[in-house]
Amino acid sequence: MRSRTSLLASALILILLNLSATPGFAAGATVRDGGNLQLGGITYRLDGIEAPAFDQMCIDEHADAWTCGAAARDQLTKLIGDRQVHCDDLGVDPSFKKRHLGVCTVEGETTSLSQLLVRNGFALADAKGKFKSDEVSAKGDKRGLWKGCFVAPQDFRRWKKDAALNGGACRTDRDRQIRDALFPADSDMPAGCNIKGKYAVRARVTGNTGIYHLQACRSYPGLTNPDRWFCSEEDAQAAGFRKAYNCRRSLPAK
Repeated sequence: MRSRTSLLASALILILLNLSATPGFAAGATVRDGGNLQLGGITYRLDGIEAPAFDQMCIDEHADAWTCGAAARDQLTKLIGDRQVHCDDLGVDPSFKKRHLGVCTVEGETTSLSQLLVRNGFALADAKGKFKSDEVSAKGDKRGLWKGCFVAPQDFRRWKKDAALNGGACRTDRDRQIRDALFPADSDMPAGCNIKGKYAVRARVTGNTGIYHLQACRSYPGLTNPDRWFCSEEDAQAAGFRKAYNCRRSLPAK
C-alpha cells in the first residue's frame, strides 16, 4: 500500500512539473525583429504595436541616417535579457497565418513587452490604440525613434514614399533629402540578412506586394538595387513578398 502511495505521489509531482512548463513560457526566446519573437516552435507578433522592420532606416537628431529597425530589435533583446518569457497566445495572426499574436512579458515584469517598446519610443501603438498614451509620452520626451525623423512602420512596409513624417528632427526644407534616406534606392545589406526584396506590380497577380530573391536564384546577382532586405524566407513572406519563380528549385551544390 505504501509503495502504491509513493507511486501516486511521484506521478502527481510529474504532472505538476509538466503543468508548470506551460506552452509559451520558456527561456531563450529568439528575437526576430523589433515586433516579433520566437518562443519554442511559435513565432509571436507582439500585440498592440507597430514596430520597425529590421531593415527600416530613420534619421537621427543630427540628421544622419541610422538603422532604426536593427535598433528596435536590439531594444527588444535588451528588454528580455537572459530572463524567461511568457506569451499569452491570442491565436493566429490574421496578417500572416504562420505566426501568432501574443501578449508577452518577461520574468519579473508585469508590463508587457509591447507597452515597454512603445514607452521607450521603439514602436508605435497600432490602430487599436491600446498604448496611445505611452506613444504620446515617448513623442513628447523624444525617446527612441521620436528623437529623429521617420515614417510609421506600416508606411515603410508599403514603401509609401509620400507618407507623413514623424519625429522631432523632421525639417520641411529638407523633405526630399529625408525621404531619400528613409527609402534608399540602394541600401546596404544588414548583417546576416541576404535575401533581396523588390516591390513589383506583377506580384499583385498572386496577391503579393513584391518578390524576394535568394542567393541560389538566377535573378539574385542582377538585382543590384533591392528595396528591402530579409533575414529569412518567413520574414519575406510575412511582409507580403513571394519567391521569384526562378527560385523554385535550388541550384545544384558545387
